[in-house]
Amino acid sequence: MLRLALTAISSNITSTERVAHSLATRAPSRFIRRVAEVLWETSSAGFLDRFAPEKPEIFEIADGKATPSHSLALYLHWSPDGRISPMVRRQVRLWREAGFAPVFITNANPPAPDWDAIAADSVLRIRRANVGRDFGAWRDAAAVALQRFGTPRELLLTNDSVLGPFLPLSPIIDAWRMGGDGFFGLTESLGGGAHLQSYALLGRGEKAVGEMLAHLAQLKDSRSKWLLVQRGEIGLSRRMLRAGVPCWALFGQARIASLADAATRARIAPRYSSAEAFARVPFNPCHHLWRELVEGMGYPYLKTELIRRNPGKLPGVEAWRKVVPAAELPILEEHLAMMGP
Repeated sequence: MLRLALTAISSNITSTERVAHSLATRAPSRFIRRVAEVLWETSSAGFLDRFAPEKPEIFEIADGKATPSHSLALYLHWSPDGRISPMVRRQVRLWREAGFAPVFITNANPPAPDWDAIAADSVLRIRRANVGRDFGAWRDAAAVALQRFGTPRELLLTNDSVLGPFLPLSPIIDAWRMGGDGFFGLTESLGGGAHLQSYALLGRGEKAVGEMLAHLAQLKDSRSKWLLVQRGEIGLSRRMLRAGVPCWALFGQARIASLADAATRARIAPRYSSAEAFARVPFNPCHHLWRELVEGMGYPYLKTELIRRNPGKLPGVEAWRKVVPAAELPILEEHLAMMGP
């Protein structure tokens, strides 16, 4: 059964608590190593960003065949050889069928047949350099789209980093829209402070959309993934909270954490074994509690990175096919094959 409930996110976790929680989810040696990795990444990237900045060049802007709408979706694509998988085409189509006018952005170089095919469900297609990751692409596309279509009533930021949906999207979109004006996402993370994870973010109303556009416009590119996450994903939620925009997750961390049994809690955060404390431990819900999300809450996606690489070496991920309807497996398997090992 789909368990949807808008949960407000807040900024009431202190820096000291975040450090303590990070120590809880990692052994001290791993925590120190991670700090060293971030320092090295940001310092080396900062040097290159200053003296050899990357250029966020747009190579092509092409019209699509979809109808413009006051609900605009900026959808980012990337694949190793540029191909646009049937799963990605379906994702774009589903957003269009939900009333959004999709702007399809690719940080790759799609083959001509794929580029032509995606036009059917796009109001605009943009091909650009692979610079600035998601937020850099959304920034550049937003500037083009605003000139073409004006300021939207709804603005959706989304990408192809998830497998699915293998359950209907309409209940999720309806729940967002029933929340009125504000800033909405699917999953909440406490890592770096409470924020909405950026693979699907919806702004509704003049204030929320205005803050999203302003945040995108001022974004500075970097070679550092960590810096871009801080500036883009985490920074956007912080900006919304400071501006007084209501921020809502459909799958709030405390609700997700409540589904984890004692063994799961001990595996993820051994120093925070109680359910109450675990709800305040920063972890990636789409990785650490992927099965609880899908089976316990009717979440319609799996993170592609989790299935392809399982960076946290989490046990049980190889059984992901068991939670996906059999009829949905071929299109997901095809996409995974296209993305490579």
